[in-house]
Amino acid sequence: MSDIASSRHSPATAVRTRSGLSTASSYRWLSWLVPALVIVLWETAARVGFITPQVLPAPSSVLATAFDLARSGELFVHLGVSLLRAIAGFLIGGTIGLALGILVGFSPLAQALLDRSIQMVRAIPFLAMLPLVIVWFGVGEAATIFLVALAVLFPIYINTMLGIRQIDPKLMELAKVIGLDWTAVVRRIILPGAMPSILTGVRYALAHAWLALVIAETLATTKGIGFLAMDAREFLQTNVILLTMIIYAIIGVVADALVRSLEARFLSWHANYAKGVHQ
Repeated sequence: MSDIASSRHSPATAVRTRSGLSTASSYRWLSWLVPALVIVLWETAARVGFITPQVLPAPSSVLATAFDLARSGELFVHLGVSLLRAIAGFLIGGTIGLALGILVGFSPLAQALLDRSIQMVRAIPFLAMLPLVIVWFGVGEAATIFLVALAVLFPIYINTMLGIRQIDPKLMELAKVIGLDWTAVVRRIILPGAMPSILTGVRYALAHAWLALVIAETLATTKGIGFLAMDAREFLQTNVILLTMIIYAIIGVVADALVRSLEARFLSWHANYAKGVHQ
């Protein structure tokens, strides 16, 4: 045992670990290379007149617009409204989707009663539902939050249900043999086994949430990043439109980073995720 322990903590192992971490860190920096090159080429093409400002303003112009809107406070008002809508819709839709996924995942009867109806609603496009949602809730916060919650519900529901259904039956039989109670089974077997699928659903849900928010804010609101983009379109303010697109992209990257941090925290035991961290 001492030989095994010493081999685990040997200098060669430590060097390999540091080497793997440094390689992963360098790859993370390398992932920003293409966006940086695109910005440099974009700025150069705009400054030499290859791209007209009406078609695609220079990044420096978009940045100046961001500073102007931030200085006036308008940007933070619209951004804050959009974030509150996204968070509220995500919490509502995520909670319902998780509960339905757990219920259907554990109960064949619940699947027979609920799954087909949920799948039928999932197949309806957001734009097709928007007129009815406006009739129900009017033009305001309730309609926007409803659409975001609806968009979030389905990916979390599906991935939670599949995660529970894909748990190895042998593990459940082992739990019965060793006499684990239901709480211990859920905590030690079901939740860890379904967590990769659930977090995948959260990642998809975040993307769907922003998609639904963009659709709702461009058609059924008077505040928010989407409304800011549509208002800029009326006055042909291309730099403001590009700014809203960049804001959506930044929020998407931050949200994905949060999900990755959750994966690193809750799936550190998983061989595949541990391997992904160190490579």
